[in-house]
Amino acid sequence: MTSVDSHREDQPIETATLSRRHLLEAGGTAVAAGLAGCTLPGGGSADGDTATLPSCPIDVEESPETYRTHPNDDVRMWRGGLRRLGYYPEETVPESVSVNWSFPINYVGHTAAKSSPVPTPDREQILFAGDTGRVESYAPSGRNDWSTQTNATEKGFHGSAAIVDGVAYIGGYNGDLYAIGVESGEMVWHTTSEDLAGALAIGSSPAYYEGVLYVVAEYWDPSSGALWAIDAETGEPIHVDDRMWGQPHPSATIDLEEERLIAGSNDGAVYCWQFPCLEFEWKFQTGPEGGPDGKTKADGEFNHGAQVKGTAPTFDGRVFVGSWDDHVYCLDVEDGEELWSFETGAIVMSNPAADPNEGVVYVGSSDHYVYALDAETGEEQWSTNVGGRVIGSLTVTDDTVLVGSSGSYVYALEKHTGDPRWRVENRGHVTSAPVPLDGRVYYAERAVVDGYYDDGEFDLVEPGHAYCLVED
Repeated sequence: MTSVDSHREDQPIETATLSRRHLLEAGGTAVAAGLAGCTLPGGGSADGDTATLPSCPIDVEESPETYRTHPNDDVRMWRGGLRRLGYYPEETVPESVSVNWSFPINYVGHTAAKSSPVPTPDREQILFAGDTGRVESYAPSGRNDWSTQTNATEKGFHGSAAIVDGVAYIGGYNGDLYAIGVESGEMVWHTTSEDLAGALAIGSSPAYYEGVLYVVAEYWDPSSGALWAIDAETGEPIHVDDRMWGQPHPSATIDLEEERLIAGSNDGAVYCWQFPCLEFEWKFQTGPEGGPDGKTKADGEFNHGAQVKGTAPTFDGRVFVGSWDDHVYCLDVEDGEELWSFETGAIVMSNPAADPNEGVVYVGSSDHYVYALDAETGEEQWSTNVGGRVIGSLTVTDDTVLVGSSGSYVYALEKHTGDPRWRVENRGHVTSAPVPLDGRVYYAERAVVDGYYDDGEFDLVEPGHAYCLVED
């Protein structure tokens, strides 16, 4: 881990590789088999003072209010809280809107969804992270309070920040993890990819609970992933489990009531651990019977074809998962049993939103439709064509569903009918979560590029912007 004043030059992607033995050795245990849950000796700290994982079970009494937020009022996380519901019933979406201010933030042709804005607990700042490695703080008025350039310069940030007690935690697509002071923009600590066994990227958004950050990291050779627990105060690794395959993008979802942590991966599987002790509990495989039927990867360890790209919300003992096999799945949180599935017309890459009070899950598909599904039965309540693929995050309020599409629009849909209330035209594909706050809506889009799908090279046509919408 580097200090505030130290600096590490970015390494080429080819050198950011993982071997399963390498990860074990990084954890202090030289064993040839894969590491299925390892608490690092001394918590990875020279003095042994780093936090350690608590034991299971934990005594947590949750109310419907904490379903959607966080037990600690000083914490703000992507998708609104540990359950990743994307649910904001206290916020109001205007009947009509216009762009109040915007600024360029995304310049890279990488096709992953972009980082979403996260408001601070006092609602006085909104943090944006771009795909060139810059983190920005803006006031609701559009005033730029600070701008911090990190060394995640190649593909920047795709995950979003977790904000805890004045510090923002965010992972970069260079495999590094950053802690940045919210008031000043100064670096608090910086954990490098080398500290995380040569991580290729962190596309997930950190989850925070009781002094510990939970992040999912990607690795290149073999194509795999690992769940890390990190001491939030120091940035030191505490625990790692490297059983995931396929360079996972989804963020960890934590269900305190059911004592489970859940994350999906590009191998088409959903993984579940007990929480907070992180003992492995179950795995559910999406895709055709026998698993995904795409290209074999990692010397036969898994096949592409049914990737799970979206983060899965959970409530009432159920977790909701979208897959590239064109389906949405509802699983039992306790044991991973499939309760129902719903087939769309194309792959499901988006992050669903869920209303636990009404028992409805909202999900977008690459078939250009947004679906409202009964959480208990999977029955379709309505569907709406939004004019393009939906690969980003949906957001739901008391009466509105907010969603962006590849048609370069962000939509406000009536929550109970799916009828469009308004749409705003943008430059690029809106893939961040639209975040409602005090009558405004904040979000970001991808850059407009030519040629990326040809050979990985691209020409920038126009940068993607971050936006603030206000009542018209």
